[in-house]
Amino acid sequence: MPNSPSDKAKERPGWVNFATGASAALSGWMLVHPFDLLKVRKQLLGSKGNVSMGKLAGDIYKTEGVKGLYAGLSAAAARQLTYGNLRLGIYASLRDKFFDEKDPGSAAKLGMGLFAGGTAAFFSNPVEVTLVRMQADGRLPLAERRNYSNIFTGLYRIGAEEGLAAYMAGVAPTVVRAMVVNMLQVGGYDVAKTKIHQLSGGMIDGVPLHISSALTAGFVYSAATLPLDTAKTRMQNQAKRPDGTMAYRSLPQTLGKIAAAEGPLSLMNGFGPYFTRCGGHTVFMFLFMEQYKKIADKCYPVR
Repeated sequence: MPNSPSDKAKERPGWVNFATGASAALSGWMLVHPFDLLKVRKQLLGSKGNVSMGKLAGDIYKTEGVKGLYAGLSAAAARQLTYGNLRLGIYASLRDKFFDEKDPGSAAKLGMGLFAGGTAAFFSNPVEVTLVRMQADGRLPLAERRNYSNIFTGLYRIGAEEGLAAYMAGVAPTVVRAMVVNMLQVGGYDVAKTKIHQLSGGMIDGVPLHISSALTAGFVYSAATLPLDTAKTRMQNQAKRPDGTMAYRSLPQTLGKIAAAEGPLSLMNGFGPYFTRCGGHTVFMFLFMEQYKKIADKCYPVR
C-alpha cells in the first residue's frame, strides 16, 4: 500500500532541509552583498549618513576599488552558511515535524519563524561580529583598521586579542532583530504566499507568486527591523574608549543614545540600501529555495 502524503516529511533525512536552506541563503546573498556593505557604511556615518547610495558607492569605488564593495564577502558567505542555513533549516524542520503536508495557520508560521531566527542568530553571532568589522574596516584611518584578511583570520584574532566575550558583542540586538526578521521574512513569506494565492483565486501562482510574496515580506521586515540593525551595527563595530568602557552597552541604551544624539530618524539611516538588500535577498533567496525544494522532492519522492 503506498504511503500517504504525510509520510513524506518522515522519509526525508533531516539534513536535506538544512542543505536546501544553506544553498538558497548563499545563492541569494551573492547578488546583494554590495548593498549590505553600503547599508553598514551609512549606519556608521551617524547623523552624516544622508549621503545618497550612489555617491557612497562611488566614494568607496574611488578609494577602495571594486573589491571595496565586496569587503567582508567571506564572512558574509560564512554567515549565510551558518545563520541563513540554520534559520531556514530549523523553520522547515519544525514545519515538517508538526504539520507534515498540512498548511499551518498564520500564527504558527510566524511563531516558527520567530523561534528559528533567534536560535540561529545566537549560535552564529561570532560570524556576525566578524562580518560587520570587515565591512566597516575601509572607512577607518589606516592606523585603526583591523585588516582581517578573511573570516577565519578575523574569528581567530577577535578571540586572541579581545577574549571569547567579544564573540558575543551585540548578541542581544542580533537575536532580537533575527527573531523579528525571520518571523516577518520566512514566516511572513509563507503567510503572504498563502494569502496572495487565495485572494487571487489561484490565478497568481508559480514564480509571480513567489516574487510578490517575497517583496511583501521583504518590505515589511525592512521597515520593522532597521532600527534594531542600526543598533546591532554600532554595538558590534565599537572599540573600547580610553577608560575601558563601551559607548553602547545594551539594546535599549543604544537605541536611546542614537536617537538622542543624532535624532530619531537616524535609526532609519540607510533604508534605501537596506531595503534593496533585504528585498533583493528575500526575492532571490526564496526563488532559489523553491527550486532547490523541487530538486529535494525529486530526490526524496513519496514512495
